Amino acid sequence: MSDMIARERRYGAANYDPLPVVMVRGQGPWLWDEAGRRYLDMLSAYSAVSFGHGHPRLVAALEAQAGRLAVTSRACHTDRLPPLLERLCRITGMDRALPMNSGAEAVETAIKCARKWAYVEKGVGAGRARIVACQGNFHGRTTTLVGFSSERQYHRDFGPYAEGFDVIAYGDARALEAAITPDTAAFLVEPLQGEAGIVVPPEGYLNACARICAERGVLLILDEVQTGLGRTGRLFACEHEGVKPDGIILGKALGGGLLPVSAFCARENVMGVFRPGDHGSTFGGNALAAAVALEALDVLEEEHLAERAAHLGTRLLERLRALSSPVVRDVRGKGLLVGIELDPERAPARRFVEALLTHGILSKDTHGTVARFAPPLVISEADLDWGIERIRETLREFGPVHEKAAAPA
Repeated sequence: MSDMIARERRYGAANYDPLPVVMVRGQGPWLWDEAGRRYLDMLSAYSAVSFGHGHPRLVAALEAQAGRLAVTSRACHTDRLPPLLERLCRITGMDRALPMNSGAEAVETAIKCARKWAYVEKGVGAGRARIVACQGNFHGRTTTLVGFSSERQYHRDFGPYAEGFDVIAYGDARALEAAITPDTAAFLVEPLQGEAGIVVPPEGYLNACARICAERGVLLILDEVQTGLGRTGRLFACEHEGVKPDGIILGKALGGGLLPVSAFCARENVMGVFRPGDHGSTFGGNALAAAVALEALDVLEEEHLAERAAHLGTRLLERLRALSSPVVRDVRGKGLLVGIELDPERAPARRFVEALLTHGILSKDTHGTVARFAPPLVISEADLDWGIERIRETLREFGPVHEKAAAPA
């Protein structure tokens, strides 16, 4: 066992079960372990490393700003935050942006905002505002957010939980319509569920939800922490259906793989309910984070990474779907966010991703049944093809693999 792994197990809390590898260096879509072995990163830290490891423009922006000004708190203005706020509003089509650090913090911000909007704008009685969420959701790990999680381990033994949440089936617009009451403030939903196993809802689902929310006076708030900023082949996953929400939550890729940066962006009459002292964060919107996030958005646009994700995602889906294996139940996804659902009896997902590691692929399992693949958006076609071949080799360890006609993505 590696000394580093042994020390982490000895001194760290046992809240993670990492793969048995110690990474020491990264460049682009590649990682190297302490023995010098190279791995293709097909996890991207759950989309946080969408721009690859050590992108030179992002590292340069970080170094330049760190030497000038990093953190002041929001007690004063800086010259880096206003340009970021303006840029976030421009790309999301929203009127206001509120910066935070982690995705979970941004989701908590959205919940607070939606509740206050319900009381101030909608006229819901004090303490009665409710949020509708979906089964299989993953919005973060605060006690509020795990309180309405349907995942048993996330939920068990951490209560009591905050009330005011109604959980419905994902992908079922009629369930949303039935759940809405006069006290409903918002519908909080992921356009595509990542942690649940790369679950893609039926076509037209988001559009139907947007229509229902508009008709019933309910805010539509989209959690695009994992799916946003090019990951699914569009700037935001909601653009696949032409949906414009009332609020959108961003994170992960916004920090360029270097810093935790998140934001909640919303329409004027939604974000306008906040007053000085209502909400805040010591590090949220700091100058260093703002500088890196601005450069990340420039890279996203100038390197056409959403378009790359659309093209390469189609290739990834087609080639994986062309692999006929008795242990594969489904291949699904959108853009460069793809999951292979495996037969848990014949190929437990954890064992499968450990086997992938021996073939030079870093991935991660979820729910014991799905291996997820989300390489950096900067990955080349040749590197992606190399990764697909390694996935094929790994599948052969669990049964015969045959080629079939490629299905449309």
